[in-house]
Amino acid sequence: MFFDVRAAKQLQPGEHLVVDGCEGLRLVASASKMTWTYRYKSPASGLMKQTAIGPYPKMRASEAAAVWETLRAKRAAGIDPKEYQRQQRKPVAPLPAAGAPTVRDVVQDYITKHIEHERQEAGAKAARRALEKLLEEEPDFAETPATGVIRSTCFNILEARKATPTAAQKLRSMLGAAWARALDAGRIDEDVPNWWPTLMKGKLKSKGKIVGGEHQGQQRRVLRDDEIGVLLNWLPNMHELGRDTLQLYLWTCARGAEILAMRPAQITEEKDGWWWTVPKEATKNARFEEAVDLRVPLIGRALKIVQRRLAAVGKSGLLFEDARGEQYTQHDFSTYIYGLQPYSAKVARREGSGLVLPVVNWTPHNLRRTSRTMLAKLGCPKEIGEAVLGHLPPAIEGTYNAHTYDAERRRWLGRLSRRLEALAIK
Repeated sequence: MFFDVRAAKQLQPGEHLVVDGCEGLRLVASASKMTWTYRYKSPASGLMKQTAIGPYPKMRASEAAAVWETLRAKRAAGIDPKEYQRQQRKPVAPLPAAGAPTVRDVVQDYITKHIEHERQEAGAKAARRALEKLLEEEPDFAETPATGVIRSTCFNILEARKATPTAAQKLRSMLGAAWARALDAGRIDEDVPNWWPTLMKGKLKSKGKIVGGEHQGQQRRVLRDDEIGVLLNWLPNMHELGRDTLQLYLWTCARGAEILAMRPAQITEEKDGWWWTVPKEATKNARFEEAVDLRVPLIGRALKIVQRRLAAVGKSGLLFEDARGEQYTQHDFSTYIYGLQPYSAKVARREGSGLVLPVVNWTPHNLRRTSRTMLAKLGCPKEIGEAVLGHLPPAIEGTYNAHTYDAERRRWLGRLSRRLEALAIK
């Protein structure tokens, strides 16, 4: 954000100053004072409204931005910010006799009452681990009253973790949500600022994976046609789990977590062929009310692999099971692929060249991106390609277009299968 203090001093009654980077946040001048306000479109009526945030200069720009961030999030969730503020001003139950909750109390409350209920098991486990690790690494911070946490403390927490920007960004997001929950629940006073959403905004960006000790930057790798052909012909060098997983990525465009959680009950033979139906709760869209189960037609190699694995389901009840009888996970597959790359330390410990990938510098998710790009090259319409991926349509389109695209998915994944087979024999 950028706030021009000199321009603020020159404001005349009736004038206002906008804050770059904070849409709707304004400093409004009257004859006797200047006030921070949030101007927004009502989620109910669509009419423009505004609500006061606080007086200037008593409330600094950074503090106003923190409140604005909270109100904007409420607006995005369909809650009128003005009504939200009115509710927040109502008397709340007094805090327990023990006093204000500590940072540990706020974080643990967020873990048990939000993360463990709203996230899928794997995501909840990772989030809980990250937050509990923070509390362990920062014991003084953990025992600080949440109402006494100052901006510089929050900054130092994130600054110490900027070497892993993606993890730091996720941590910042979760802490901001934990504070917002505590504010909403009245566990901490409404005047306590939530610093997390605005700290280091835009500065915690991934530098990409490290290869040979150097960051490679953000890459959206798409394998070329010749690379796909080479990779498909090299498949016999891979173990069966890895080989099958790689081909299902390419032949279905599905996410790895969805593929490797496949169960027999999700597979059906219907009039038009075989289908794999991924339950909504097992997809990335589980948190969206308008989301539905993901229907994936099984064609070509994908069908052969699934039929073979259906006949050999082990004790886990999953189609993809490791030697221990446990689920073969997305992490397992990603680690396996990384271990086949020439820059992996594992390669140096092996004998022979047969266990080094002939196509380098790619990740499993790049396979999904590659197949989606191939569909586009084949002429697949955008809305069908996005339906194949399981992406939700834009809000207004999703409201009025209830078409399932089942026939179109089968048609275009059939064309994709034929194209992949053509590349494999070149």
